[in-house]
Amino acid sequence: MNKTSDVPFHARHEDELLALDEVAEILQASPNTVRWWRQIGTGPEFFKIGRRLYTTVGDLRRFIREQRLASKPVIGRPRAV
Repeated sequence: MNKTSDVPFHARHEDELLALDEVAEILQASPNTVRWWRQIGTGPEFFKIGRRLYTTVGDLRRFIREQRLASKPVIGRPRAV
């Protein structure tokens, strides 16, 4: 039987829960960095179940998409005259 973590991120269901450590692994960041992003309000949205922090695959995909769009310049390059 396959573990959930054996399923590639792109093939996971939108509602699947991801723990903070899994998010850090997917984003190739340290868990402390993801905790810091959460604390200052710049990372993916998390919620608690008991004492553990979770987000969903859909929320993480939205965060990645927002980061990708934010890195594109709003104004295009000037045209050569």
